[in-house]
Amino acid sequence: MQKSRLAVWSKRVVVGVVVLVLLVVAAAWLYLRASLAQLDGSLKTAGLESGATVARDEHGVPLISGGSRLDVAYATGFVHAQERYFQMDLLRRVAAGELSELFGSRALALDKSHRLHRFRARAELVLKTMPAADRALLDRYVAGVNAGLDKLSVKPFEYSLIGMPPRAWAPADSLLVIWAMYFDLQGSLEPRELARGWFRDHTTDEQRAFLSPESTQWDAPLDAQTIAAADIAIPAAPPEWWGKPKPEDDAARTGPKVAGAEFLNTVGSNNWAVAGARSDTGGAIVSNDMHLGIQLPAIWYRAALQFPDGKGGQRRVVGVTLPGAPVVVVGSNGHVAWGFTNSYGDYLDLIALETDPAKPGQVRTQTGWETPVVHEETILIKDEPAAKLAVRDTSLGPVREAGGRSYAVHWVAHTAAAVNVNARNLEFADTLEQAMAIAPTMGIPAQNFVGGDDKGNIGWTIAGPLPRRAPAGVAATYPMSADDQAGVWTGWLKPEEYPKVVNPAGGQLATANSRQLANAGAELLGDGGFDLGARTHQVRDDLTALGPKTDVKKVYAITLDDRAIFMTAWRERAIAALDSKALEGHPERAEALKMLKDSWTGKASVDSVGYRITRAYMFMLYDILFETANGEMKKVDVKANMAMVTSRWPVVMARLLDQQPAGWLPPQYASWQALELDALDTVISDLTKDGKPLASATWGARNTAASAHPFASVVPVLGKYLKVAPDMLPGDEHMPRVAGRTFGQSERLTVSPGHEEQGVFNMPGGQSGHPLSPYFLDGRNDWVTGRATPLLPGPAVHTLAFVK
Repeated sequence: MQKSRLAVWSKRVVVGVVVLVLLVVAAAWLYLRASLAQLDGSLKTAGLESGATVARDEHGVPLISGGSRLDVAYATGFVHAQERYFQMDLLRRVAAGELSELFGSRALALDKSHRLHRFRARAELVLKTMPAADRALLDRYVAGVNAGLDKLSVKPFEYSLIGMPPRAWAPADSLLVIWAMYFDLQGSLEPRELARGWFRDHTTDEQRAFLSPESTQWDAPLDAQTIAAADIAIPAAPPEWWGKPKPEDDAARTGPKVAGAEFLNTVGSNNWAVAGARSDTGGAIVSNDMHLGIQLPAIWYRAALQFPDGKGGQRRVVGVTLPGAPVVVVGSNGHVAWGFTNSYGDYLDLIALETDPAKPGQVRTQTGWETPVVHEETILIKDEPAAKLAVRDTSLGPVREAGGRSYAVHWVAHTAAAVNVNARNLEFADTLEQAMAIAPTMGIPAQNFVGGDDKGNIGWTIAGPLPRRAPAGVAATYPMSADDQAGVWTGWLKPEEYPKVVNPAGGQLATANSRQLANAGAELLGDGGFDLGARTHQVRDDLTALGPKTDVKKVYAITLDDRAIFMTAWRERAIAALDSKALEGHPERAEALKMLKDSWTGKASVDSVGYRITRAYMFMLYDILFETANGEMKKVDVKANMAMVTSRWPVVMARLLDQQPAGWLPPQYASWQALELDALDTVISDLTKDGKPLASATWGARNTAASAHPFASVVPVLGKYLKVAPDMLPGDEHMPRVAGRTFGQSERLTVSPGHEEQGVFNMPGGQSGHPLSPYFLDGRNDWVTGRATPLLPGPAVHTLAFVK
């Protein structure tokens, strides 16, 4: 009887626990649902000039329309806040160095690094001089953001997990969102200069000329077919550090990346345009895929904005917005379409500061001796006392210590020209000429602007501020002293002084982060880490192959080109190294040779073992030859390495392997073939560790994108709903279809202005940042497969109205 009662009691306890768990889960589910965006209804809203509506289609993509541009700004802020507020919060905090307030001391190092630039204080200064019309637009957007946040029944779920409420949005925060993009797009400039400083100090002039050429056969400038590269001789001897193996006791150096190598110092984004003479619409065709981190939610928020054009009609602008800002970043306004890629010009100088015991507290800058202004920055830290950071600021910029030296960080981002909302002016541009005059006035990290209009014109220029400086060439890419004239800026270039290319004879333009110009104008940009150029080269040839007439879908298809043109020669070198003598007694090499021959598709395809071996072989050679240099550079800056010194390192290695100069062969190898075989053996060992067959080591098994929300790894129960299963992706870095584990095409957009109904689009996530929203992952599969979906929103299935 006792056992029976015990069994009954145990069952009741189990049932009770299960019920309790279910109730907790249900409560959590209901709580989470309460933070979903409002999709339908009517909201009485103060401050409206006329009214606005948000009409969402079946994918959650809105047409935001209103009786005035200010009303549309309000509604845009409202939907951004309701669907992406936590993302917006992270962007402003990244720029301001305020992440520790949410995440504690784990974020303190990053906050200190970013707080050095004092962007929140700079944002407040910019607001004081902002034109009234721009400030009005920003204020209405901010009002909409805070209304959207307040109207959520429960604040975004992330704040419940953190255990603190969200902070209201302010006008300065929208400027900080732009500054966050400076870190994303120009954040490599400082470690690049430090890396190049170490490189300069540890090489001769001849060695530098060979190891870091200014151009190669891969360059594809806009104003010439090629750039005439100087015939640089291979010096008799390499630098002292060349090819040295890593000392076993040197903890500062890391092991080889081998087959696990992600992109090295990734550069990204493609854009191109085809002139109306080659288009089936008669208007230009513009395509853009910006390469950034692939996470959830996606960085962009799709939208179409519609408002009166001031001429008795309506203006519709469709494309992508950046949550936190009130304008369409990339898209089409019905007359002009435009897109951006990072320009990788030289927009930051490190100026070494001199001191003198006779002048305590002073430093010598370009203008003489000065006493830095000290700002005490307070960094709030969750659950801990606040940290204090003393920032010393000079007339050139804040002071940074690196490698035992003090430098002033002279960066375009520190100036009043760095941020504004002039991008709004593109909404009203009726011609390419007007758009290209607007681009230089925009306060954004300097970008390659490629645009086209409905009349068929196409053009390129730079969008964003450009400093006026003496032509400096290579000298400006190294840290400089206060006496170096190459580091002197004397104001800003005027829009009419910007380099530009308009309606070239071939009827096409393309940029992909490599050097833009071979001739006049190149010196205005400098080299801030241009990409090698293989991707631009391939895009250019793809555009030419479209022939005299093409259309939107064919132009879009270039974004999916994953042909391994650049890697083909590396495969041939690997095959040549695996000759009959090399195969004797090495069955694993024989299998690798078979994979290189039989499992090579000519593409970075998910089923190719040959591609994966080839890529890893090239990276392994990089590790062997530059390992010592990379280890030493990291002591100066953790991000510094030889790939930052020059993106052209594969061309340098190829010359050495093809010409095999005896003086450059690392002494631990009997021959250049022995070096290559060592690299291949390491790759094979890595790909077959734990007993895995080499035949299973496909590129798809390596190149998987598992996009996730920042909290996916820290919330055990909810985490699985905050990420997607790994997707095997074709593509790689030196081809149009850039694809990696955490980096790639953040959107794909192709459109002919005036024919937006033919435009196509996809991106790696949906509209909402909420895991319970049907729009959280909507469209993900289209992005993975490359399926072209309509750019314009479809028929409305949800309508939210804002009324006076």
